[in-house]
Amino acid sequence: MTSKGPISQFIEHQYRHFNAAALVDAAKGYKAHVESGKKMMITLAGAMSTAELGISLAEMIREDKVQIISCTGANLEEDIMNLVAHSHYKRIPEYRDLTPEQELELLEAGLNRVTDTCIPEEEAFRRLEAHLIEIWRDAEAKGECLLPHEFMYRLLLSGVLEQYYEIDPKDSWLLAAAERNLPMVVPGWEDSTMGNIFASYCLKGELQPTTMKSGIEYMTYLANWYIKNAGDDGVGFFQIGGGIAGDFPICVVPMLAQDMEMDSIPVWSYFCQISDSTTSYGSYSGAVPNEKITWGKLLPSSPRYIVESDATIVAPLIFAYILGK
Repeated sequence: MTSKGPISQFIEHQYRHFNAAALVDAAKGYKAHVESGKKMMITLAGAMSTAELGISLAEMIREDKVQIISCTGANLEEDIMNLVAHSHYKRIPEYRDLTPEQELELLEAGLNRVTDTCIPEEEAFRRLEAHLIEIWRDAEAKGECLLPHEFMYRLLLSGVLEQYYEIDPKDSWLLAAAERNLPMVVPGWEDSTMGNIFASYCLKGELQPTTMKSGIEYMTYLANWYIKNAGDDGVGFFQIGGGIAGDFPICVVPMLAQDMEMDSIPVWSYFCQISDSTTSYGSYSGAVPNEKITWGKLLPSSPRYIVESDATIVAPLIFAYILGK
């Protein structure tokens, strides 16, 4: 059992109602889930890596509080970009006041904006590309075919990026994941910057698309992992944001149960989503957890929570509680 530090004590004392109470309930549910020996998936949508979630997520990985991650291609690459180009990022607190002309000036300066934070083109994207292309070419020459995250793990573990490190590497969640060879799925990787760059090399005839495994391989990879790790009670599902990072992996359970006709496969045994997406017509990201019961992803008895708030605020607090801070 993890002891309770000052953050955990403050949360329990102060957070008593509404979304604050939902945060406490979700954190206690997560903690109970992993302490009972069941495994947990975390899904990362949006730009959580650029929000530097790695400061708390890396510790969650090292402390074995998460056993598999699903993330967007952007979150996969942007954690490394922050690791190697942190000092070149530019924060714009007044981003709401920018004119279209000022946005163009940022583009021309090689600064791609994500809310109030600009990612530097040369020091982040191109620095990463220069080393990744060599790893892609080497794999292709050897006849290898890997998943996108496996190439990123290979890049980080090679040590070639250490010369550029600009933050404490303990705050890189992807480095922590690589060191543990943490299972991962990265659905829709192709729409990330590195996915676009890989596609450009394929268009130029310098690489073959078959060097990179795709979404179907990720789904089969996840299916095999779930079968081996679900046990009798299932795996927990902690969703940060919405989108494909959550939509893709949660479908593995009904796929196994319905399409593979595996009658004994357990549903997800815990569900929590942190999201500011409102429930609306056809919005899956804003759908309440109960809707997932109709799709065979959860049961009426499944612990389920939704914290309707900013994930950059909520997720680090929940992680702090789970870690006993």
